[in-house]
Formats: sequence, C-alpha cells, structure tokens
Amino acid sequence: MPQRNPVLTKRTLDKDLDKVTHVEDAAKYVSRRLVAPGLGLIFLGLAMLFAGVYVFDRPGAVLVIAAAALAAYMAMNIGANDVTNNVGAAVGARAITMKQALIVAAIFEVLGATIAGGEVVKTISSSIVDTVQVPQAMLGWIMMAALTAAALWINLATWMNAPVSTTHAIVGAVIGAGVGAVGLEPVNWRVMLEITASWVTSPLIGGLIAAGLLYLVKTLIVYREDKIAAARQWVPVMIAVMAGGFMAYMVLQLAPRERYPSLTILLIGIGIGLVSWLAARPIIQRQAENLENRNSSLRTLFHFPLIGSAALLSFAHGANDVSNAVGPLSAIVHSAGIADNSTVGHPPLWVMLIGALGISVGLLLFGPRLIRLVGEEITKLNPTRAYCVALSTAFTVIVASWLGLPVSTTHIAVGSVFGVGFFREWYTRHSKRRIEFIRRKTENFEIDEPEPNVHEARRRYLVRRSHFMTIIGAWVITVPVSAALAAMIYWAMFALFM
Repeated sequence: MPQRNPVLTKRTLDKDLDKVTHVEDAAKYVSRRLVAPGLGLIFLGLAMLFAGVYVFDRPGAVLVIAAAALAAYMAMNIGANDVTNNVGAAVGARAITMKQALIVAAIFEVLGATIAGGEVVKTISSSIVDTVQVPQAMLGWIMMAALTAAALWINLATWMNAPVSTTHAIVGAVIGAGVGAVGLEPVNWRVMLEITASWVTSPLIGGLIAAGLLYLVKTLIVYREDKIAAARQWVPVMIAVMAGGFMAYMVLQLAPRERYPSLTILLIGIGIGLVSWLAARPIIQRQAENLENRNSSLRTLFHFPLIGSAALLSFAHGANDVSNAVGPLSAIVHSAGIADNSTVGHPPLWVMLIGALGISVGLLLFGPRLIRLVGEEITKLNPTRAYCVALSTAFTVIVASWLGLPVSTTHIAVGSVFGVGFFREWYTRHSKRRIEFIRRKTENFEIDEPEPNVHEARRRYLVRRSHFMTIIGAWVITVPVSAALAAMIYWAMFALFM
C-alpha cells in the first residue's frame, strides 16, 4: 500500500482549515447583519404581548393586538428614518459621538411622546377622516391598512437612504385607505388643507429661523475682533432662550387648558431663562479659559448648547411624530370599544408607550445610516451651524405640536439644514462685515487660513444640489404612493377577511 506524502497531507489540511475559517468569518458577518432585524421582531412580539395584557378579554382583541404589532413596526421605521434629523446635525458637527446621540435621542423621544404627544395623535386618529361618517368596524380596517402601507413605504425609503416624511406617509395612507373604503365624502378637506399648508410653510419657517440664528451668531460672535469674549457674552444668552422657550412649552402641555394666562406662562419662561443664564455663565467662562481667538475655538463653547438643542429637538419630535404610529392604533382601540368613548382621539397610556418605545428601538437598531446623510452630506456643519439647525427645528415643531398640527419634522429639519447652507452661500458673497473682517486680518497677517478661491468655495460651501433634488422628489411622491398603497391593502384585506 503506497504511503502518503506527509508534506502534501499537511498542505491539504491547512487549505481545508482555511476554508473552514473563511466560512466562520462569513457566517459571523451575515449573523451580525441579522441581529438588528431579529431584535426588531422580538420587540414586535413584546408589543403584542403588552397590548394583549390590556385587551385579551375584550371584543375585538385580535384586531387590536395585530394593530399594536403594526404600530410598533411603524414606530420603529419612524425611529430609523425620521429621528435621524434630531441628532444628525450634532453628529455631523462632531459635538457628540454616534453612541451618545442615540442615547440622548432615545431618552428624550420617549419623554416627548408620553408627556406631550396627545394633541397631534387626536388629529391623526379622528380629524383626517370623519369617524362619524365611517362605520366603526370599517374604521379599524382603514387604520390597519394605513399603518401597513405607511410602514412599508418608510421601510423602503430607509433602505434606499432617503429621509422621507413619516407624517406625509401616514396622512397619505389614512386618506388613501379612507377613500378606498368609503369614497371622498368622509375626508375632512379643511383639516387636510391646514396640514398641507403647514407642510409647505414649516420647512420655509425652519430654514428662515435657522438662517436668522446663523446671521446673529456670525454678527455677534464669529466676525468680532475678540470672538472668545463675544462668545462668553452671547452663548449663555442663547442657552437661556432655549431653556426658557422649552419651559414655557412644558407649562402649556402639562397644565390644564386656560389654567395659566399667557402673561403668566411668558413670565415663567423668562424666569427659567434668567436662571439658565446665571447657571450657564460660569460654565462658559471656564470653557473659554486659555482658548485662542480663532473660529476653531468656538467649537468648544458651542458643544453644550448643541447637545441641549438636540435633546430639545428629540423631545419635540417625540411629541409630534409619535402620532404617526399610534394615531391609527388609537382609532382602532376606540373603534373596538376598548377605550372610553368619551375620550375619543385621546390615546390610552399603553398605546403611547408602544409608539414611544418603538421609535427609540428603531433609532438604536437602524438609525446611524441616515444620521450621517442628514448631518454630513447635505452641507458642511460645524457646532454653530448645527446649533442653529437644531434650535430652529425644535421651536418650529414645538409650536406645531402645541397647535395640534402633524407637521413633518423631516421637512423642518432638512429645510433648516438647507436654510443654513443657502444662507452661507449668500453670506460668503455679500456680507460687508465678513469682507472687511477678512481684509483686516489679511493685512495684519492674523487670518487663520487664506481665503479660498471661487472654485474652492463652491466645493466646500455650496449645498449639495443632488441631495436637495433627491429629498424633494422623495417628499413629492410620498403622499400619493402611500395613499395608493393603503387603498390596495384595504381592498386586499376586504377581500380576505370581510
């Protein structure tokens, strides 16, 4: 019997072991990509169990439990696609890390949804389609179809890296399912006109506020001779305005209506702003010690305000956009007779918790990709610009939530980013203060870096037109696509279950 060559045998064994190693590496890579979807499925199961605890012995429990799973799925998609606008600016400006941004957003999303989310939920659940003209049994299926269609469309958009409006998706889906079920008559066109008008005006308002804030920052701080001294004076004021405005909003949300007159709420906001100003001054003073008088030093002084504005924006987003997930679920709960009919439009706490936790889970599992798009790829952001974006978006969304309008946080946030970018283009070319400042610095050889030429300015500063057109296109098609998809899903449900 011939003997085997031990050298050849060893080489063959090494090759086989290498193949096994490569297979293990490939298996680990694939399994890592399955972790997030797996955890997402576990959350959907927990949402169904959570809903079942409240409705298992009630009529219509099966429909409500299924709707809870769809609402949780929708909320996860909102977290993956929409919450990126809240912290994208802070991450893009490198004020906080991705992990820190995810934690801050997750916490404040839950707080905003549970504390201040009721008014917008009422609009989504009972004002777009007149619930009086729709049979209660049919209303549940309309909302089921709307949830399914909106969630599928947002999931597809997230996979394509397109930051679409989840508000557009759910409003379009509710209209499409309602029209598919009972025709045009039950649609409340007056409410739809108000919502549509807010969609058009809110990103413009956000962009204008962001540009105005950036103008103030440049005028009061950036193009001053002693910019560190100017920052020590004005950054605490900006923190005070942010804190005072937020506290006034919280009083409006938490206190019973008409309990406090407007003057009292204004005085409360001013008082909190004054306390915040006094508290922020020594912090900013310590941070400003030993900083050089240059633009790069301002990054340090704007870190704290930027983190605060990102947290405030996350709270505002939770208050407004949780309705996109739990508004239809709230309508289903009431149509099934599980909730008190005297509180139609006002969701039970367990419904709000499903939406709030789902948004945070979606953000943690699937959010980082679009955070990079919004924060880094539309226009170049530093902490001062990012602060303007976050604060303008937060205040615009807060006012809309107070009025009960389901505005698009995506519209406002991205509109603010574009507002900052377009303002920088204008300011770079036309600002007399900036031109004079650069002239003096150049003459005295004090400028941090040479003024870029025209081509370099275009490369570094202009808004990325390709992203602008892509995002606008995604916004335009979201409502008709989600409406058509919802109508088709309703007809399929009608054929299968009714």
